[in-house]
Amino acid sequence: MTYPIGKLRRVPLREVWPHEAHDFTVWLEQNVEVLNEVLDITLVNVEREKKTQSAFSVDLVAEDEDGGVVIIENQLGKSDHDHLGKLITYLAALSAQSAIWIVSHPRPEHVDAVTWLNKSNGARFYLLKVEAVQIGDSAAAPLLTVIAQPSEVLEEVGDTKKQLDERHHMRNAWWKKLLAREDAHLHAHITPGNHPWVGLSKRRLGFNYTVAMKDCGAELYIDRGKDAGPLNRQIFEDLQSHSEAIEAAFGAPLSWEALESKRACRIKAPLTGGYRDDEDQWRAIQGRQVSTMNRLHDVLWPYVQRMNFAALEAAANAAEAEGNDDADDGEVDGPEGLVAQ
Repeated sequence: MTYPIGKLRRVPLREVWPHEAHDFTVWLEQNVEVLNEVLDITLVNVEREKKTQSAFSVDLVAEDEDGGVVIIENQLGKSDHDHLGKLITYLAALSAQSAIWIVSHPRPEHVDAVTWLNKSNGARFYLLKVEAVQIGDSAAAPLLTVIAQPSEVLEEVGDTKKQLDERHHMRNAWWKKLLAREDAHLHAHITPGNHPWVGLSKRRLGFNYTVAMKDCGAELYIDRGKDAGPLNRQIFEDLQSHSEAIEAAFGAPLSWEALESKRACRIKAPLTGGYRDDEDQWRAIQGRQVSTMNRLHDVLWPYVQRMNFAALEAAANAAEAEGNDDADDGEVDGPEGLVAQ
């Protein structure tokens, strides 16, 4: 018996991603799971073209699951000294824990350099080769191969350093001060951690405070767990259908983020000021943050409280079964009165 077996062929990268920054970097930001599948770390919160203090732009900046900064530099060509220098510069400028360098042709001397850096430095360096492949007339698919990465021993060292990282200490100090405030009564029972957020779960939705180096905020994070993507979207769209009334009651515009590439959605009130600001400014920044959270909760909670989650889930399942997830254009099918009018 013979089996039909297609022939795998390489596709020139520039046929798939004509422009490194405008095409490949944008695609990678939206499909970061291709990196998660081949690396031993999981990347979240990916941002494009983050500027350093020296005004250079990093292709992508992400966080690992422990909140450590990860920089990603892309090069649709042979690895060169210039990009290696940028990688190290960006790593220092952003106090990153990990650096990922993606190239089409890794030179032997740069493989050796990354291996040496992993032996000599507390940071973690990854060198990946990117190719595009297809079988027959199929669409081109990415093929990522890890060429160099940290050893298990260095990972343990990195984990120990991560526990002592200044960023974690500053986040922890931020949450201790914020959660000790009398006006932060909604989250008074939360134990301060060192992550970028602390949250209160109500009806399995998160009223979360967030903080970064120079910004912070309050948000409703909509994620009801594994396989709940369609339901999360239904909840988000149902709330968004009341956005005019919600924003009027809140007193300011909100950021309505469907997070297309993720399972979750969120409604966020962003603020300026974060843990890298002078500590004598923290109280004023946190005062605005707590006030924002209290207003956001007071506005959204009545809608959440009156939601018929069973009806929303039925509508989500029906739409998914019909392959019609996006046919509603933001309007929810199903029983009326899912949230208060």
